[in-house]
Amino acid sequence: MTDWQGKRYWLMGASEGLGAALAHKLSAAGAEVIVSARNEARLAELVAALPGRARAVPVDVRDDASVAQAAEAVGEIDGLVYLAGVYWPMPATEWRAEEATAMADVNFTGAVRVLGHVVPGMVAKGAGHIVLTGSLSGFRGLPGAIGYAASKAGVMSLAESMRADLWRSGVRVQLANPGFIRTRLTDKNAFHMPFIMSPEAAAQEMFELMCDAGAFQRHFPRLFSYVFRLSRFLPDGLYYRLFA
Repeated sequence: MTDWQGKRYWLMGASEGLGAALAHKLSAAGAEVIVSARNEARLAELVAALPGRARAVPVDVRDDASVAQAAEAVGEIDGLVYLAGVYWPMPATEWRAEEATAMADVNFTGAVRVLGHVVPGMVAKGAGHIVLTGSLSGFRGLPGAIGYAASKAGVMSLAESMRADLWRSGVRVQLANPGFIRTRLTDKNAFHMPFIMSPEAAAQEMFELMCDAGAFQRHFPRLFSYVFRLSRFLPDGLYYRLFA
């Protein structure tokens, strides 16, 4: 189990939804929480509602200068949780370049920008904790998920590579792969979303993962995750007949 007392965790993309719910979990456990996102008003409301030490550092993960400024303001941390994400349902037949680029830039490249300011310091001191947020949609290409599924697959691959490189460095890397979570992002979906979770239930899954020092990843909801995890073993012809 992780001892959260006195630890400083930077949550990126924490102004609402899963990020805000996880901030409450960590704060209640005794960690000092630094929350970041673009919406300063929502961040201020969140900080006021948290039970422990907390502060807000606004940032736009699409902007190199903004990320650098935020990292300097945050200072030394014990852990980073990257939850920033944007989403629009989009099939390749209705490609919208601006939205597709935004999904790639926030969901994946934004993580790379932030990690560039965090990983070297953790490696130098031989300690740290990094948690990345993938998605069940990242296991294999899905219809209507141009931009989102690809960006999350990139995050998942990034976490796996970091886990391999940092195995004996003292820096712990973890990956959370949630399914549908009830937020303003999933409100855009016109289709049925099986096993949809509340932000609080998803945050509990992430918190339990973070408390387990021996675990690398968690997929949730567990039963629903098998649909995506097992799909990797289907032959292409069968897979696309079922999912396309």
